[in-house]
Amino acid sequence: MELSSTDLGLAARVQQLTKTYGAGESTVHALDGVSVGIRRGEFTAIMGPSGSGKSTLMHIMAGLDAPSSGRAWIGDTDITGLSDLELTILRRRRVGFVFQAFNLVPTLDALGNILLPFDLDGRRPTTLERARIDGLVERLGLASRLNHRPHQLSGGQQQRVAIARALATSPDLVFADEPTGNLDSRSGREVLTLLAAATREHGQSIAMVTHDPVAASHADRVLFLGDGRIVADKPRQSAEEISAYMLASELGAGAAAVAS
Repeated sequence: MELSSTDLGLAARVQQLTKTYGAGESTVHALDGVSVGIRRGEFTAIMGPSGSGKSTLMHIMAGLDAPSSGRAWIGDTDITGLSDLELTILRRRRVGFVFQAFNLVPTLDALGNILLPFDLDGRRPTTLERARIDGLVERLGLASRLNHRPHQLSGGQQQRVAIARALATSPDLVFADEPTGNLDSRSGREVLTLLAAATREHGQSIAMVTHDPVAASHADRVLFLGDGRIVADKPRQSAEEISAYMLASELGAGAAAVAS
C-alpha cells in the first residue's frame, strides 16, 4: 500500500514494516509487513494482546527502534536512514513522549521536568511557548506543585507533569505508551481527557498504545494488532465494543489453534 503523508495528512507512517528478533527456530516476527499511518490532529489507540507487536510498532514509528525491513516517516521525513544524532534532534523538536513509568528526572522539580525538552535543545521557551506552558500548568492543576520533586508528587500528578513536558514544545506528534497503566481510574480519566483535548484544541496527533478498552474508547480511531499485523482499523468505539471485539478475536485465535 503506497501512502503519501502529504496527500493524506499523516503525522507518521510506516510501509511494509517488519521486525524480527533472534535467528533460526527461535526467530520471533514482532511485525510482519505493516503499512499504516497516524492521521494529523487525530487520537489513535493501538491495541492488541501481549506479543502482538503494538509497542514495537510505536517504538519504530517514534524512531526509538529500527525496523528489520520497511520504512518509517515522521511527517515527510524518512527516518529509516537517519543517524542517531539526527533522530535525537528530530524527536526532541517534533515528538513528545508519555510513558507508563512517567520517566521524570528525580533531581529536577516539576517545572524543571516540564522545561527539560528546551534545556536539552539548548534554548529557552519563547514568550508564546511560555504562555502555552503556563496554560498547560493551569489546566493540569500543577501550579502549586511546580517546586516539588517527583517523589513529592502522587502518581497522577507525576503523569500530569509528564504530559505537560510532552506537550510543552507543541510537538506535531505525541506517543503515549500505556499512559494510564500506573494510575487509579480517576487520574486515568483525567489524563485521557487531556490527551483528547490536545488533538481537538491544538491539532496534535496522538498515538497511544494500550491494552485497556476504557482508555481506547477516548480515541478517535482504534487500530488492532495481532501476530505482528494490523487486523482491524475502526473509528471511535465504546469500551464495550472494543472488549467484545478483543474477546471475539481471542476466541477465534483459540479455535484456530485447536483446529491446527
